[in-house]
Amino acid sequence: MATKIGVYFDQQNIGGGLDVQALADGVSKKWGDFAPVVKVYPVLANAEADIQADIEAQGLDGVLVCGCSPRYDWNLYQFPGIQVERVNLREQCVLAYKNPDGSAAPAGAAPELLVAMAQDYVNMGVVKLQKSTLPEGAAVEGVKRVLVLGGGWTGLHAALEVAKTGYEVVIVEKSATMGGHVQNIPTATPLSAPWTEPQESGLEAKIAQVKSNKLITIYTSSTIARLEGQPGEFTATIATAKGEEQVQVGAVVLSTGWTPLAGKYLEPMGYGKLPGVVTAGEFGKMLREGKMDAKRVAFVLDTTLAEEAAKAQAAAAAEAAAEEKPEAAAPAEGEAETPAFVKQDLESIKHLGYSNSVSGVAALRLANAVCDKFDGAQVFILYKDMVVQGLLERYYKHAQNRLGIMMTKADVTDIARSGDALKVSCANTLLGMDFDVEVDMVVLPTGIVPTTAKDAVVQFAYRQGPDFPDLDLFDGFTDSNYICFPYETRRTGVYAAGCVRQPMTMDACAEDAAGAALKAIQCIEAATRGVAVHPRSGDLSYPIFNFVRCTQCKRCTEECPFGALDDDEKGTPKPNPARCRRCGTCFGACPERVISFANYNIDQIGSMIREVVVPKDFQTEGPRILILACENDAYPALDMAAMRRKSWSPYARVIPVRCLGSVNAIWVSDAMSKGFDGVMLLGCKYGDDYQCHFVKGSEICNRRKENIAETLNRLGVQPERVEQLEVAIDEYDKVPDMIDGFVARIVDMGPNPFKGM
Repeated sequence: MATKIGVYFDQQNIGGGLDVQALADGVSKKWGDFAPVVKVYPVLANAEADIQADIEAQGLDGVLVCGCSPRYDWNLYQFPGIQVERVNLREQCVLAYKNPDGSAAPAGAAPELLVAMAQDYVNMGVVKLQKSTLPEGAAVEGVKRVLVLGGGWTGLHAALEVAKTGYEVVIVEKSATMGGHVQNIPTATPLSAPWTEPQESGLEAKIAQVKSNKLITIYTSSTIARLEGQPGEFTATIATAKGEEQVQVGAVVLSTGWTPLAGKYLEPMGYGKLPGVVTAGEFGKMLREGKMDAKRVAFVLDTTLAEEAAKAQAAAAAEAAAEEKPEAAAPAEGEAETPAFVKQDLESIKHLGYSNSVSGVAALRLANAVCDKFDGAQVFILYKDMVVQGLLERYYKHAQNRLGIMMTKADVTDIARSGDALKVSCANTLLGMDFDVEVDMVVLPTGIVPTTAKDAVVQFAYRQGPDFPDLDLFDGFTDSNYICFPYETRRTGVYAAGCVRQPMTMDACAEDAAGAALKAIQCIEAATRGVAVHPRSGDLSYPIFNFVRCTQCKRCTEECPFGALDDDEKGTPKPNPARCRRCGTCFGACPERVISFANYNIDQIGSMIREVVVPKDFQTEGPRILILACENDAYPALDMAAMRRKSWSPYARVIPVRCLGSVNAIWVSDAMSKGFDGVMLLGCKYGDDYQCHFVKGSEICNRRKENIAETLNRLGVQPERVEQLEVAIDEYDKVPDMIDGFVARIVDMGPNPFKGM
């Protein structure tokens, strides 16, 4: 822990009428020898040399900077071997302040409540350093070799991108040949300017380029039998026709691609029932093999018939289940629980919608191919939503002007046989009339289903099983966070690219491959330095276990979102620091509180909570509310709200936490015993559109809150005094109202029964 700290106030970044010198004097008086240096600077950014001189002269091992948010000056005040913390007196104190009646703070001297806020935040900053030590990291040697799993279009590009950096590459492809689905594409969509004409994929040349690269080793007709270890030092066991081989790799690029959606979901549109109804994937293969001779073709992109059929099946199955087992009916809704297999069908059919961006471009590509093949060809593209992304808009406009291609928005109400032809019935068209189209063939979209939705393609030797956890959250796609962390899966060191990550066109897959390759290399480099990857990139800390007190309850291993912890036969955790993303979910789960980080631990946050001055007189001095705010969404949202002059109650005190998953129940107990009147847990959203930065943190915290409620009930404290609220980073305008609404409810409830004890 820090034993001698320097406290530095940045006057220009504080303002608000605060007497900064009085704050500094208060620090000297309260903390004495622990803070031998307390200084106020008009502009602190010019004083780094002075701080360095104080460190050397006074033997400081900690620096506390009091000014603006750490999010704005994170790159300043870095001193080797010295702990540095920041106190946010600008955004979440001065700019956030408003009087309890809602009016703005008057000009001139700072109000009493604002001074109290500032004092609390400074004292919390001092004690945070007191309870913190400088992390040392847990470096591994680092194998400069990347495993590329899948030798299709994306995998080939990823392998070449990695090899360009001088790293070795191992490609594992389950088929006998490389190239994947691109082998069945007669011509590719535009891959370069002017983005108006289809072009050759160049697949054969790309394969030859990979095969001739001395840094790339290729295993075909092979799969991964086992992947164990951690970033920088994975051991991949490859199952080949001649037996198993082991290869050491530092990271993995997952480019196993996609499989087509099961044909049964397209049966309501005639697939498998009407000759001449095929999927786009099958049609492309027929073109490539010269087996397609239809001159009139309809590409149907409206999948309403399939979707409505799936919903009807769900309703019928639920009704049947209710008749068979009336007790299964949901009493609140009066509806039966939908059987699991029907739920799976409803989820699977979503892949048709996910594939819109690919299906639309594929229809354009194949329509052009038909017109190229036959003079006088007539092609109809009937869509509900035509999704064409980026520069491919030029391709769409070019196709619009091509003789022989007709496109219209339409509701396809029926596909049936009409003599020797197929009849497609269209309603609500752009022409303002309903009509039927008679064609030789009907081409339906190919639903793109990631390979990970069906199989454990990596075979992790992890305590949490061989697959990616909780794949149902994203219907089999592997991203841990689509918005903030593309490429990054829920297994640290494994980076997804191409259609295993989300449906995408060939040009996007090539770009994706480069991104995932760079991520894999960054991960290996981070592991060799002992620092974390996303989202706490560069963090040297990692969980430290006091195994003497461990009860082998397995909560930490079960709740870790990333499988960072294995365990032995007794249940004792076996840490893998390079897998860890430093969220703290493990110590939030631990009932014995035996897990900690050097610079983030149970005692540290508990001590900060106890440092707040809580008045005994609720009526005249108001309540005190503790806000534990997720540093990824909630804390930035608070900053942005304050910068836009959106203030909130002066009764709240904010402590950033790495993730709500790290919130330990003892912190709530500390707050209640201290006399806080309410605790707000402010974090990422969870549910169907889950985008928590640590995958499960908000959901886990919500479950723990139920246990906290039981404890509070036993103590005679209303559970409503603890509330979890969800916020996205772009919802900064809502956060002040959330806080004020919670404070108002606490005021109505009255004081915490433990206040003043």
